[in-house]
Amino acid sequence: MTQKKSKVPHTFVLLFGLILLAAIGTYVLPAGQFDRMEHPVTHRTVVVPGSYHTVDPSPVGFMDLFISVQKGMIDAADVVFFVFIVYASFFVVLQTGALHAFIGWLLRVTKGKEIVIIPVFMYTFALGGSIFGMYEETFGFIPLFVGLGIAMGYDAIVGVSMVAFGVAMGFAAAFINPFTVGLAQKFAELPLLSGLNFRLVSWFVMVTMAVLWTMRYALKIKKDPTKSLMYGVDMGALALDHDELLNHRFSSRDKSILAVVVLSVALLVWGVMEKGWYFDELAGLFLIMGFACGFLAGWGPSKLASVYVDGARDIVFGSLVIGLSRGILIVMREGQIIDTVIYGLSLPLANFPRWVAAEGMLVVQTLINFFIPSGSGQAATTMPIMAPLADLLGITRQTAVLAFQYGDGFSNILWPTTLLPVICGIAHVPIDRWWRFFVPFFLLLFPVQMIFMAVAVAINLP
Repeated sequence: MTQKKSKVPHTFVLLFGLILLAAIGTYVLPAGQFDRMEHPVTHRTVVVPGSYHTVDPSPVGFMDLFISVQKGMIDAADVVFFVFIVYASFFVVLQTGALHAFIGWLLRVTKGKEIVIIPVFMYTFALGGSIFGMYEETFGFIPLFVGLGIAMGYDAIVGVSMVAFGVAMGFAAAFINPFTVGLAQKFAELPLLSGLNFRLVSWFVMVTMAVLWTMRYALKIKKDPTKSLMYGVDMGALALDHDELLNHRFSSRDKSILAVVVLSVALLVWGVMEKGWYFDELAGLFLIMGFACGFLAGWGPSKLASVYVDGARDIVFGSLVIGLSRGILIVMREGQIIDTVIYGLSLPLANFPRWVAAEGMLVVQTLINFFIPSGSGQAATTMPIMAPLADLLGITRQTAVLAFQYGDGFSNILWPTTLLPVICGIAHVPIDRWWRFFVPFFLLLFPVQMIFMAVAVAINLP
């Protein structure tokens, strides 16, 4: 077993290898860029179709290759320190014992039927991802569900899947999602919520696939814990003991601490949805939550500070992964090859029959999400190109939007340049372990995406 594990490269090795590959690309690919303009409806910056042109090459040198790691850390500083603060704040809550009491209560209620917890929460978060475009809002739930997954006799991957896998699938197969589907439909000049019935079927099929995949894995490792992809990984404070939790009863102090946590999560959702809060505001909210919970536990300022440091120490690896991942984009951005890749991927589609071109759009959008991990950014970059291309090929613009939606969404928990390192960092799950769980599912899911794309072409999805 030790020999097998030694064959898997360390996460840092994998990511630096991708940085090196990107640097080589700056020598092989021509530097180029699209012209950009403000969209008259959305007022977002979009590319001008047909405006791609080459620019003076700016290959990344040997020293710049290593500097990109530092620049990646700086560029992703808001995310890196957000992860530090979120995890450390929940570490405070864990150390108070209040979450132990809650999970113990949940285990007693579902004793012998713990498996039902998985579909309940996955479908719930998937609905949030689809209707409200929830994603970052769920990060605060991750430590709680990781602890729950371990306590139920499963592992951290099952725990994080109940939150992140569920919301990611709902977000990707969304039937509403104003931040991806709605925005892409605006760029494509389509009515909002058009194609709703088709997307409802797609959502149910794909979310159900994710639920069944997670339940299958959970049952397998429940039967034989050595088959867990997290076997041998130290989970630190998140490794909760099942028997101890069953005997952990609520105290009035536990209830007051959990009330603060619930209020904080409610404020998080409200702040993101109504006030446009992002990492800075959310980090401040989690700090307030951690301070309040520590003081309710009866700790003094020094004790609270000490626990925060212990929590931050626990998440250093995950935070560094985020900075390394950003280094990949730094290299490609400075080498000015991101637009070149987008142009090169989209160019051949015009020469394919419409059936093949539609599937090609899906592949292209999936690959582009590696380079432009922002859903709104990808919509602004690709839809002005893909919408008129769809007209040229005899494909409905709704089908082009569907290709964007699938390509942008499902690979959000595949590519290391997306928020995946943040999720894995908070969950304490090494990214290579997540890939071993998710990649086989993605390979199963991709043909299903292609089937839905083919149906969309066949019915001229309006």
